[in-house]
Amino acid sequence: MENKAHLRGIEVLRDPDVNKSTAFTAEERAQLGLRGLLPPAISTQRMQITRVLENLRRQSSDIDRYIFLRALQGRNRRLFYRTVIDHIEEIMPIIYTPTVGEACLEFAHIYRHTRALFITPDDRGDIPQLLGNWEEKDIRVIVVTDGERVLGLGDLGGNGAGIPIGKLSLYVACAGIHPEQCLPVMLDVGTENETLLDDPLYLGLRRRRLRGAEYMELLDEFVRSVQQAYPDALIQFEDFATENARASLARYRDQVLCFNDDIQGTAGVALAGVIASTRITDTPVRDLKVMFLGKGSAAAGIADLLVSSLVEEGLSAEDARSRIRFVDRKGLITRDRQDIPETLIPYAAEAEPTDFVGAIRAHRPQVLIGATGAPRTFTREIVELMTEINRRPVIFALSNPTSRAECTAEEAYAWSNGRAIFASGSPFQPVTYGGRFYRPGQGNNAYIFPGIGLGSVFSGATGVPDTMFLTAARTLADLISDADLKAGTLYPPLTRIRQISLAIATAVAERAIADGIARLGAVPEDLRSAIEAYMYDPSY
Repeated sequence: MENKAHLRGIEVLRDPDVNKSTAFTAEERAQLGLRGLLPPAISTQRMQITRVLENLRRQSSDIDRYIFLRALQGRNRRLFYRTVIDHIEEIMPIIYTPTVGEACLEFAHIYRHTRALFITPDDRGDIPQLLGNWEEKDIRVIVVTDGERVLGLGDLGGNGAGIPIGKLSLYVACAGIHPEQCLPVMLDVGTENETLLDDPLYLGLRRRRLRGAEYMELLDEFVRSVQQAYPDALIQFEDFATENARASLARYRDQVLCFNDDIQGTAGVALAGVIASTRITDTPVRDLKVMFLGKGSAAAGIADLLVSSLVEEGLSAEDARSRIRFVDRKGLITRDRQDIPETLIPYAAEAEPTDFVGAIRAHRPQVLIGATGAPRTFTREIVELMTEINRRPVIFALSNPTSRAECTAEEAYAWSNGRAIFASGSPFQPVTYGGRFYRPGQGNNAYIFPGIGLGSVFSGATGVPDTMFLTAARTLADLISDADLKAGTLYPPLTRIRQISLAIATAVAERAIADGIARLGAVPEDLRSAIEAYMYDPSY
């Protein structure tokens, strides 16, 4: 904060990076010209957190809590992040999924002040200038969306800005990326959402979505401009529609430091859960059969990473793909179908068409993964059939937000007579069934992407290959304790997220160094300790 040393008086209290509010000491108040501008009592940060929590908990709804926390972030950044870190299980569902979905729906109606950089097709040719308008210059992590496929809510246009804002809050809280090194970007290319176009308060671009070559030209200019302005920055693509998500990842992954969290981050966290489930089912990973409901980029990304894992277990790629099947609303995806994405052709079955139930009976999967955005698609019949086939069926209802989950935790446990091993994309409360306590695991991407980002940035990686996500998934799976598994959860408590991210970052950095894609220079003797020392600490 050396560049803020000139601030005095009310300017100090208006700057969220410098402001400590009532925690300024008497000496600091005299030195900074704050005498008389604050109540006389001096608070510790711990006392301030108590006050924050009291006010947070008296809010009447989660969207009000979201607004309250974002206002705190705008006043006192260190207090915001210290509160988030210390109370992550309570606050993550407010600043990210599921509440961030509602915040995006209401973005134009709850807008207070700028937290993201907005780029539109009208800015073509001027994107370097727009990047230059951002105050911070040492950017290391960028999260960018075009708002076309926000969670399970669809096209939210410029309202999708809430997603990169939320993701970067998690980069800071979960992995210690420094907040001034984070840049949220809304690539607003229009929307097909009639409700938004008709809303007089909508703040996004009021036109139909840019498509085709012009869209890619804009994205190309953005990526080129980032390389010039922030050559060390990682770009995370977030909530793009399947076609553009796949196209942008294929286009840039071998050129710049980037990844797509919906494809690769979701794959990493799901694979970690699948690996962990085998410690309960006693089924070797190489013997697993998996079925996906949904054919979007998230499902395909999980399948591809699972294939990579199975290949490392000794299977051929063909054998690995034969253990994975996809179902959509029309039934089993087979070779004679004309409506399947190119990415799923390798997984199409040489079989007769059948519905969801018939596909499960034929393939007999131990693991069922939903990534549809369509709620209640894991019906009682489906869960009971999975339980008939398996002693401990593994049920992943990954769609976000909570209202879009394929089934609830309570349904999974009740319909399986307590035998299901359940994980979801959004949080569910613990369930007591048959006298037993279950703590549902949340397959939150926050277990994976912050550590990937931290390890990549610290090591100076030139790319983020799939091997990094395999490494991250296995590291996460190894961190799940026997006590976690006994409670029915496939993921460790979020209270350990900083240590989890540190472990993943260390493993990822080691992988980058081993693969020859790190620009770290001299490798620290104790890499883990060096990364831990780099992590942002919001205490004062």
